[in-house]
Amino acid sequence: METSPPRVLVVDDDPTVSDVVCRYLARAGYQVATAADGPTAVAEVGRGRPDLVVLDLMLPGIDGLEVCRRIRRDHPAIPVIMLTALGEEADRIVGLQLGADDYVTKPFSPRELVLRVRSVLRRATGSATTTSRGLVTDGDLTLDHDRRVAYRAGGDLPLTVREFDLLGYLMRHPGQVFRRAELLEAVWGWRFGDESTVTVHVRRLREKVESDPAKPRRIVTVWGIGYRYEVTGA
Repeated sequence: METSPPRVLVVDDDPTVSDVVCRYLARAGYQVATAADGPTAVAEVGRGRPDLVVLDLMLPGIDGLEVCRRIRRDHPAIPVIMLTALGEEADRIVGLQLGADDYVTKPFSPRELVLRVRSVLRRATGSATTTSRGLVTDGDLTLDHDRRVAYRAGGDLPLTVREFDLLGYLMRHPGQVFRRAELLEAVWGWRFGDESTVTVHVRRLREKVESDPAKPRRIVTVWGIGYRYEVTGA
């Protein structure tokens, strides 16, 4: 039985950028829809339920950060890739804090964006070409890698694509210390990039898996080096 190609919503008020991105994504086999402002983007996500959103931060009506916040609030499973300008580091960090899964900095290569879309969707659907890793459990925290779902204290734990991958990687290597650059390459697949991306995602994960995020027991900071996962059994 044939499955329909993934649907990507491209949100950008620059018609030239939107047209180029759409053409490259269509050539790569994706269904593509567009929105040129924030309110239209929010409505389209609710109506069309895309598999992924490519989201520019500078939008009329409602800016991209607010669009991202609303997507995360109403549709937490939909991955978001942000488009940011070179000088928008602060906005990029805020976007990651709001739950964006990835970002691409303008000016960018359309081919690079297609590769990022493919990578995020592959992780979101669990179709990466790796062997089954099953369940990873630490006390009240469980990750099911095959189904890409997480639970804490018996309830669903809403994680973004990157949060799930980062937590899963740390849990599969308990007690091992990782530099941020190592996590950036292992989880994001980036050999170069903004290491604050890792910091932001660790902060978000602590809010979801720690009883007291200010005094983390699971995702522990190793000062001057990076992070390690401690099995608590809690």
